[in-house]
Amino acid sequence: MTCPAYLQLYKSGELFTRIEKGKALLQECQICPRRCKVNRTEDKRGVCKVGRRIKVSSYAPHFGEESPLVGVHGSGTIFITSCNLGCVFCQNFDISHLGEGCEVPPVRLAQMMIELQQLGCHNVNFVTPTHVVPQILEALPLAIENGLNIPLVYNTGGYDLVETLQLLAGVFDLYLPDFKFSDDKTSATLCMAKDYPQVTMDAIKEMHRQTGNLVIDHRGVAVRGLIVRHLVMPNGLAGTRKVMQFLSREISPDTYVNIMDQYRPCGLAGKYPEINRRIRVEEFENALKIAHEEGIHRLD
Repeated sequence: MTCPAYLQLYKSGELFTRIEKGKALLQECQICPRRCKVNRTEDKRGVCKVGRRIKVSSYAPHFGEESPLVGVHGSGTIFITSCNLGCVFCQNFDISHLGEGCEVPPVRLAQMMIELQQLGCHNVNFVTPTHVVPQILEALPLAIENGLNIPLVYNTGGYDLVETLQLLAGVFDLYLPDFKFSDDKTSATLCMAKDYPQVTMDAIKEMHRQTGNLVIDHRGVAVRGLIVRHLVMPNGLAGTRKVMQFLSREISPDTYVNIMDQYRPCGLAGKYPEINRRIRVEEFENALKIAHEEGIHRLD
């Protein structure tokens, strides 16, 4: 089995340099594209509503992720409270918007990673990690010293700064970003982030630069690379063709893509008539057709 890249960073001492750089970013927080500039070391809070300590909603083996992440024993998900994006239709609204979860110190986060590994999980999957990158880095050496040796998954909404992702080069072997919308007006309405499409394209380019296309071992389990999620929205609001064109032409036609059909109105979606219904079968089938037309062939 290939050793996770973070073990080499730990041995060289570079991981500790990254930790200090991450902590420094908290002082005038510019970890994500919101650039709130609050001092989170003093427990001040910006858009993400998280101060110095990470908050965790739950952690457990999860079998609903992409098949190369799940394998036989599941993906070890750690659901992080809050979010820097805040989509109005979020299916985890109680976690992302309402703040369900408990603050945990680094030693407890490290214990969670070890417990998931002991349960046989193929990876540790941080769900919505963008706003707590420094806290994850801070806990990682403690987990390594207790035997952590499975890949880490960065499972994000896609609204990530390249500068922050560069801190994670060699830390995360697997990147799992969403590419939610290709239209800035849609993203401005549904997640209050007009720059979402461009920011996400830049982030995915950096993720692919670090890890390349998805590599799957003889067990069918992902060991390194990029998986992109794209949720089909009602009325074509996700802008599927532009997303698939970008992935095929500017990333790779071999990009592993999960086109998802599970959209349902959640959270505040009832206030937006254009998304206040489930998608239709033909909308999902059309999204798959578009992916194939644009040259994307590795579909989950």
